[in-house]
Amino acid sequence: MGRRNVPKKNVSLQVRNLKMMEQQDNQYIVSARKYRPENFGTLIGQDNIARTLKNSILRGQLAHAYLFCGPRGVGKTTTARIFAKMINCSHPSPDMEPCGECESCRSFAEGRSYCIHELDAASNNGVEDIKNLMDQVRVPPQVGKYSVYIIDEVHMLSSQAFNAFLKTLEEPPAHAIFILATTEKHKILPTILSRCQTYDFNRISVDDIVKNLRMVAQKEGITIDDESLHVIAHKADGAMRDALTIFDQTVAFCGTDVKYADVIRNLNVLDYEYSFSLVEHFLSGDYAFCLKTFDEILAKGFNALHFVGALSSHLRDLIVSKSGGIESLLELPTSLKARYSEQAAKCSLAFLYEALGITTGCEASYKAATNPRLHIEFALMRLCFILNRPSGDAAPSQVAPAPSQKSINAVPQTAQTQAAPAQPVSVSPTVQEPPKALSRPEQAPAAEPARETIPTTANTPETAANAQAAEPAAPAPRARRAGRTGGGMSMKALVENAEKAENAKVEIVQAELPSDDTLKARWPELASLYSGKPRLYTMLSNSKLEFETVDGKKVVRFQVVNDAQKEWVESKLLHELEGNFRRIAGSDALMLSVTVAPVADGEKIVYMPSDKAKVLMENNEEVKNLVKDFSLDIK
Repeated sequence: MGRRNVPKKNVSLQVRNLKMMEQQDNQYIVSARKYRPENFGTLIGQDNIARTLKNSILRGQLAHAYLFCGPRGVGKTTTARIFAKMINCSHPSPDMEPCGECESCRSFAEGRSYCIHELDAASNNGVEDIKNLMDQVRVPPQVGKYSVYIIDEVHMLSSQAFNAFLKTLEEPPAHAIFILATTEKHKILPTILSRCQTYDFNRISVDDIVKNLRMVAQKEGITIDDESLHVIAHKADGAMRDALTIFDQTVAFCGTDVKYADVIRNLNVLDYEYSFSLVEHFLSGDYAFCLKTFDEILAKGFNALHFVGALSSHLRDLIVSKSGGIESLLELPTSLKARYSEQAAKCSLAFLYEALGITTGCEASYKAATNPRLHIEFALMRLCFILNRPSGDAAPSQVAPAPSQKSINAVPQTAQTQAAPAQPVSVSPTVQEPPKALSRPEQAPAAEPARETIPTTANTPETAANAQAAEPAAPAPRARRAGRTGGGMSMKALVENAEKAENAKVEIVQAELPSDDTLKARWPELASLYSGKPRLYTMLSNSKLEFETVDGKKVVRFQVVNDAQKEWVESKLLHELEGNFRRIAGSDALMLSVTVAPVADGEKIVYMPSDKAKVLMENNEEVKNLVKDFSLDIK
């Protein structure tokens, strides 16, 4: 027989199939799937849960329902798969790890296991889906001891589906085990929670994420520094799956040699060098540099609120670095810890505390700001002025509001011209009596600059006319030039006169009280303050005033209609009225008193609207006829 000839078409087809199989074998798999833990030993950051599950398997104390809850990407579904594979393994290791060689382990690895079922509750959340599941539960496993049902995102089930699931979950067949996984435990019915053993998964620490990423980089032949790994770990926010995804993204951008600058540019992460530089300029008070830096950050497309958050985190880390014994709270590479300690040594704890208060306050009020950029720029300027306040300016918290013209304290003319240069003014407490003429200070040698004590007086219209404004904690006024002092006095003479004024004695005399006519003329101004409250305005406008002088003070008595009004005014309003009237009259020697207007014998006090209408008809014949003609019902 002759040799059989194989068609060239078939040969080429076989070659093509072989190439496709090779491509499938060499197909790229993302790191989150490629390096997914396959046993309890490789599970990351959940050692307590792994130990509990292994002990329950070892002792044969398996529950019929488990609930795994926690943030995304921390290993809930992975742990459920490992647990399901382990309880069906025919030859487990002594430390309760699946062998990976038995039929159950191989079928699970190849995706053909009929003992382990996964259900996505997000897309199968109806009652019919649960009924199909309950029908499937009755079928015993063909290989292995248990049928494990992993229901992911179980909180997505409807309330009707939950209720349909209750009975099966409470009393399932002996071969059925349910593992429920969710990220939102609070959305699950209490009746479901009471039927499950609950395991709370924690966020994975930065150190654990960095350690795992370093292992993956070594296996993939990728060179990456610790600072870049920490950036990826912080970006993942405790999720290992997110960290591996970000790692793949970074490698795709940078190649096998990953640099820190490329990482932060690719991930749009703010460089920590900005925070170090800003703190240095906060200490020096260079607010111009800080504003330029903030503008540069915005120009690169960074979120302004994220910038403030990063600055707050930097200040927090400086405080931790400055405090001994708690360096473990710093989730930073070793090289950065040294830099933080170096910069923390330059800053006082009070500065860091106040700076952190400013940044956190800026974050809290950012969304309510009408001009967010100005809001942050003002915070940066406040940070620069913590240690470097502008000369001659007081702290913002110490600046008092300017007094009104009527409450300005009178200052003698002789004291105004004797101001000590470059020295703060010490203001004495306000007293009720005005001063007599200031006595001529005695001659004294100019040994050292002295502070001048300016006496304050009670305010009267006469003294207020020549008064000069003086704030309680105001900085010292700048000394006038000699040519502007009126007498051509030299700087030495000014200093000498200031020293003389330090020991000057001021005699206090009694101020003149405002007259009754003045107070009567001022009273309508007090009533006009309450024009927005018609009843109160009417009461004050119609009040009769009586005056009396008691112990050097003028007592003003005004009348109200009844005792109820008197009690209300005394308890709610009298203090406010008295303060406003003192301000209007320009005298602190005033007191208000409330009296009830006397009622004549036989006089009826009108309260109700119907009574007022009757009085109006009695006094006006036209009104009475109008009511009669139109048959009006007065109520």
